[in-house]
Amino acid sequence: MPQISVTIDGKSYRMACAEGEEAHLSALAADLDTRVTGMRQSFGEIGDMRLHVMAALTQADELAELKRRLADLETETATLRERVDTADSVRADEETRIADGLGRAAERLERLASALAAG
Repeated sequence: MPQISVTIDGKSYRMACAEGEEAHLSALAADLDTRVTGMRQSFGEIGDMRLHVMAALTQADELAELKRRLADLETETATLRERVDTADSVRADEETRIADGLGRAAERLERLASALAAG
């Protein structure tokens, strides 16, 4: 299992990750480091643990909001799929009625043509 070294808030941490996940883990650590640094600049020295917890809560809040938005989009997608399915069903019924009507009209025309030819 690969190990990488990441730096968060000036402290180096050795982390294990799955093969091929090194760049992803480094990017996550860099994002957390940027958040902690930004909060330190905004709030001053309020303690490392508090800054780390605040940064983690900020990320958790963003994740919760994205999950909520995803759920809303999934609901909207399901509604739209139902509408499409209903429209497809209506269209198929209309196509059947049109085909039946055209068949009846063709039969009448054939009968009229036969009657005109015979008469």
